[in-house]
This record gives sequence, C-alpha cells and structure tokens, in this order.
Amino acid sequence: MKHSIKKIFQNLNIYMLIVLFISFIALALTLEHKLSVNKVKNLNTQKNIILSLTQLDKEDIDLALVIFQGNSAQLNRDIDKLRNSYKYNVTGKYLLENATAYDQDLKKLRDLVNIFNKSAYENLQTRTLKKDKAAKEKIAKENLQKSLYAVNAHIDEMIIEDMKYNEALFMLFEKFILFSFAFVLMGTLWYRKRINDIYKDIEFLSSTEKNYAVYQIFSIEGDAISQRMKRKVVTTDNPAFIDQITGINNLKGMINAYGDKKGMKEENFTSVTVIEIDNFSKSNRAYDQELTHSILKKIAFTISLHEQATDVIARTDYNQFTIVFSRASKEQSYKDVDIIRQSISELKFKTPKGENVTVSGGYVIKPGHSSLDEAIKNAKDILNYTKSVTRNKIYQTKDIAEHNL
Repeated sequence: MKHSIKKIFQNLNIYMLIVLFISFIALALTLEHKLSVNKVKNLNTQKNIILSLTQLDKEDIDLALVIFQGNSAQLNRDIDKLRNSYKYNVTGKYLLENATAYDQDLKKLRDLVNIFNKSAYENLQTRTLKKDKAAKEKIAKENLQKSLYAVNAHIDEMIIEDMKYNEALFMLFEKFILFSFAFVLMGTLWYRKRINDIYKDIEFLSSTEKNYAVYQIFSIEGDAISQRMKRKVVTTDNPAFIDQITGINNLKGMINAYGDKKGMKEENFTSVTVIEIDNFSKSNRAYDQELTHSILKKIAFTISLHEQATDVIARTDYNQFTIVFSRASKEQSYKDVDIIRQSISELKFKTPKGENVTVSGGYVIKPGHSSLDEAIKNAKDILNYTKSVTRNKIYQTKDIAEHNL
C-alpha cells in the first residue's frame, strides 16, 4: 500500500500542534508548582515575623513600637500577596474547585493575624503601666501566647492543605503525563520512520542507477514520479533519438532530452557548447572508418564522464558535439567544458602520423528568455571564429572581444 506524502505532512502538522499543547500544559504545571512553592515560603515568612513580634525588646519601647508597626503591616501585605497569586491558580479554581475554601482560609488568617497584632501591641503597652503592672502583664502575655498558638496552628493547617492540594494535583496529572510521554514517543518514532521512508524515495528517484524490481516505493507521489521517469527512459531509448555510432543522443534526442530536463534546476545557469574535432570532417576524411568510429566513441565517452542528471549531451553533426550543462555558476560551467577539451587532447589514438586529436569550441550562456536553437546558433558562430584563429581552444564571447583589441 502506497502512502500519501501530503497526508503524512498534514498529520505531522497536527501532531506538532498537539506536542505544542502538551508542552504548554507542562509549562503551566511548572508555573503552578512555583506558585505553590512561593505560597509555602510566604506562610513560613509570616510565622517568622509573628515569632519575632513576641520577642521585641520592651526596654526600648519606642523602637519596639516602630518594629511592631512595620512587621504588622508586612503580615497584611503577605496575605494580600497570597490572595493575588491565587488568581493564576487555574487548576485549583477550575479542576479542584477550592476557591471558596481558600478564600475562607485567607479570611481566617487575616482575622487571627489582627488578633495577634492586637495582643502583641497590648503586651508592649504593659511596659508603660504603673498600676497592677504584674497582673496585667501576665494576662497580656497569656493572650499573646494564645493568639500566637492559634495563628501558627492555622498557618500550619494551610501548609498541610497545600501539600494535600499538590498531592491531588499530581494524582490528577500523573496519568496525563504518562499518556503524553507515550504519545510523544510513539508519534516521534512513527513520523521518524515515515520521514526516513520518504527520504529513501527521494534518494532512489535521484539515483542514476535505479533498480525498479528490487526497491519498493513508499509514497504515492514518489510512485507517480517514478512512472513518469520510466516513460522518459523509454523515450530516450528510442533508436530514432540515439546516435548509432557513439550511443549518445543525436539532434532529435538532444531536443527531446532538453525538453524533459530543462525545469529540473531552474535556478542554475544553462550553458551551451558546440565542439568540433579539429581537421576532421566529411570532406576531409583523414582516417579510415574504424579509427574514425573509435575517435567518435572515445570523445563521446569522455564527455559523458562529466554529464550530470540535469545535463544533455549529443552528437549533432559528423564531427560536432553539443553539450548543454546546468551549473550553479557560470565559472563552474566553463571550467567543466574546458576540462573536457583537455581530456580529449590527452586521448591516445593510433593515427597514421601519431598526432593527438583535439577539439575547438564555442561556449555561450543561454539566457532564460531565448530558445535552445538560438543558443546553439550563437555557440556555432563563436566556434567558427575559434577555428579561424586557433585550434584546441574553447572561446566565449569575451574571448573574441579581447582577441580583437
């Protein structure tokens, strides 16, 4: 069964959105855990402040009163912080629905803190009494201890409640976290396999050595491309498109192959080069038929060694070859053509006089708006100029301009 790449990537897009949502939930849980930590820290801070208010130095009553006023105000601010931070506790308000209980706890805490502050203040004021000082001091101290115990007990209850809340929250999300991990793990392995299969299709389709009988194409789109490529292989194998001596394209085959390949790498530069074997023509048959065919075959083979999937090569006349290269830069295109020229000049043939066979050529960059025929015509014009002034060279338009200076 073939799989649709389009559908796979649509599902992958949904999968990534789900993973993003799971990550958002994890972030929200982390922030809520931080709120819980800050809540416990706040409550412990209040306990320390309350304890410090029971240990104020009565000898310096003015300083003690200043410290008392500051710490009393701090206690009320800390309670306000607890109330404000609960606004962001989504799970507590909407999942555990403890908003009412929490509000009651804060109200009771504020009442107990106010009672404690009043008791602590009265305990400080006993220092200024002159009548029944000892008795009133004892009563104030007892009241302070009672209020201290009550407020500390309530704070401890709130801390314990927060621990229970965190436990309930963990139980609530434990299964969700385990499910999320399993979902992400299975989804990652699943789509990793699918993407690897798609890459194998691409690798197979881009390979120059395909074995259709062995490789099973994974995707519908890859299979469609493969079918089109098979049809193109049949077309290029048509004897009418093949030069019978060299086995490469003839003129018709070149035009057909160029039509098939011209859109494969549109961002590249397309160059057209026409090369001609020097001192080698129908009217000037310097060698016998066997040697002539051997020369043509070796030159065609040498050119084909530099052919890429987007290139087209052909024997387009008795002693002429046309090379259409697609390269990322003009410089690389010309360099590859000139390497072919040098390679041909180094071929060894058993010619009667023992000389090397060389080629001359005309090279042009085909503009995107012009046709292949126009580019070939321009390349032939440059070839004719090259033959008139030298041999074993491939000229470009700029070489003609420099030569005429």
